[in-house]
Amino acid sequence: MNIITLGAHVLDILVHPVDSIPEGQQTALVENIHISPAGTAGGTAVVLSKLGATVRTAGAIGTDPNGDLLLSLLQRHGVDISLLVRKPAHPTATTVLPIRPNGDRPTWHLLGANPFYTADDINWDAIASADYLHLGGPELLGPDLSSRILRHAKESGAVTSADLLAPGSMGSIDAIAPILPHVDYFLPNEEQALGFTKTTDLLAACHILHSAGAGTLAITRGAEGALLFSSSTIQEIPAYKTKVVDTTGCGDAFTAGFLRALDLGRRPHEAAELACATAALAAQGLGTDYGDFDLATVERRATH
Repeated sequence: MNIITLGAHVLDILVHPVDSIPEGQQTALVENIHISPAGTAGGTAVVLSKLGATVRTAGAIGTDPNGDLLLSLLQRHGVDISLLVRKPAHPTATTVLPIRPNGDRPTWHLLGANPFYTADDINWDAIASADYLHLGGPELLGPDLSSRILRHAKESGAVTSADLLAPGSMGSIDAIAPILPHVDYFLPNEEQALGFTKTTDLLAACHILHSAGAGTLAITRGAEGALLFSSSTIQEIPAYKTKVVDTTGCGDAFTAGFLRALDLGRRPHEAAELACATAALAAQGLGTDYGDFDLATVERRATH
């Protein structure tokens, strides 16, 4: 599988478990602090590499030490970082996540360099040579550039996919409508699908997104699994039972599992099943990069 993941790259700093923030200058002891590559492009690239894909990742990070560390972590996981650009005027996007005992993950987020990735930064020939192009966080790049990227990939013969980074409460259909006709597989979470379409009914949201041009929708629903929606299919895919430590990166793991399965010739509902199994493994520890699983491990998980 030759895929480019393009878009948001984030360095995550995860603290677990956190029941509350200490008052004043008091100290609380925790069991673990973990640093992980993340983001809808960076995190997805890591999991894809675990599943045996050949992955190049593209986007913008800073020239700061956080950027140095993020590059090192991506390379450690076998991701080709040659398409990443560094922005001296902007820091690397970084998130601090105090993980609650039940796996919930409030965040403090530094937006960083991600929105400053421009058309001049893109290797258009590399995109044209990819079999798959996944755009993570098109709302950060803006509808015009995001549409141009996806259209170029699709016209060059690539399978295209996209997911979202912003919470649904901050989204609008205007921010993503121009990209949807160029997206073969759209993979937001339920809160994003509802928020970007300004509806409270998930099937209504699916109809809005599909009518705007999106191909197949694979919408993640946390413990409820996923909803697969296309012109010919409406199918619920159950989640796998798992011990949840941290849900950070589960969406990126789902995306990676889904795309890897498609490349292996699986039908969309089979891809969603493998995606749910991948997310279940990622949820068992801290960070998007948790676990040393590979494709065979995930496939065994998907059969049990």
